[in-house]
Amino acid sequence: MTRTSLAERMSRLEQQKARLAADEARIKNDERKARTRRLIEAGGLVEKAGLLDLEPNALYGALLSLSAGAKDSARVAEWAKAGGHIFDREAKARDAGREPLTVTFAAVLPTPFTTQLRAAGLRWNKVLHHWEGLADHAAVAALAAEHDGKIQRVRPPVDGETRTAAQ
Repeated sequence: MTRTSLAERMSRLEQQKARLAADEARIKNDERKARTRRLIEAGGLVEKAGLLDLEPNALYGALLSLSAGAKDSARVAEWAKAGGHIFDREAKARDAGREPLTVTFAAVLPTPFTTQLRAAGLRWNKVLHHWEGLADHAAVAALAAEHDGKIQRVRPPVDGETRTAAQ
């Protein structure tokens, strides 16, 4: 059995201490980033609710009155339900006229063109080697025509539509 010297044991302990300090710093950094993200989200919600133009004292007072109501779980459930309905309605309005599409191209595309595809709502699928996403068919068809792309609708026809899968 090999005995370790006091210096070796102290060195190992110092290494462990350094690793723990690095882990603690990483955890604090992650917590700080999560808090910053949450604050940004809260600011976005204040803006979305149309409260951003309120005077700071009025906004703070309004938030304090909400804070008092937040202790009532039934009231919080009502707020969550109302907010969920609004988010659902906005998502449906945003996605109106958009449908799941795939687009394939025979040749490699220039970077500025791929930026246009991303702006249209598509993303590159590395596994299947095609562009896919929820997008406006007419807009993507116009883009695909620029580089001889083949566009395909993913979903089946809806509400009595008659179309082929490769339309």
